[in-house]
Amino acid sequence: MHIEIWSLGKENDSFIEEGVNYYFKKTQPWNSIELVVLQPPKKMATTDVARTKQVEEEMILKRLTTNHYLVLLDERGKHLNSVQWSQQMQQFMNQGVKTLVILIGGAFGVSEEVKSRARQTWSLSGLVFPHQLVRLIVAEQVYRSFSILNNSPYHHV
Repeated sequence: MHIEIWSLGKENDSFIEEGVNYYFKKTQPWNSIELVVLQPPKKMATTDVARTKQVEEEMILKRLTTNHYLVLLDERGKHLNSVQWSQQMQQFMNQGVKTLVILIGGAFGVSEEVKSRARQTWSLSGLVFPHQLVRLIVAEQVYRSFSILNNSPYHHV
């Protein structure tokens, strides 16, 4: 299974990029993973929430294929602990999921159409985080999931 973390917004700041790459490198022996940053046009006015979500929807749906299993991250989603993340990863692999897409939506969330395409919706926390930090958190949780599945000493229970 290949994992893609999709995130709307700007490219990572260098300290985030370094952290994401750190966890991706640690995950690579067990699973392939990459970050896809979807950048809306810079001239887009963020005051028009409906238009922003529409443009972001078009970007997401243009890229989404039938081989993708879409998991949306949303503060109102299902709360999973790290062991449950690892169990989900194992379940996806058992089901033969070719590409798992973990979507970090835009600043205003995602459209109803994108929500309807998601097979699952997860929450990282009741807190709201900056998108770049969420990329790093997700990269770490994916690594943690595979370390749990492979009995690595990284995760302590």
